[in-house]
Amino acid sequence: MEAENQTSWKYKIRSFVQESIRVLKITKKPDATEFKTIVKVSGIGMLVVGLIGFVIQMGKLLFF
Repeated sequence: MEAENQTSWKYKIRSFVQESIRVLKITKKPDATEFKTIVKVSGIGMLVVGLIGFVIQMGKLLFF
């Protein structure tokens, strides 16, 4: 029983490491235009979420 558990967690760790290596091999560094686009979209998303939170907070203060 103990040997079964030992091989199980060793197999899980080995599988995780192999999957991590595979992912790192297929990823690539974004070029400048791709990076700028990601930054713009992320910034717009943060502004929208912040604006929604601000509107909710102001509505709460005004109406309750």
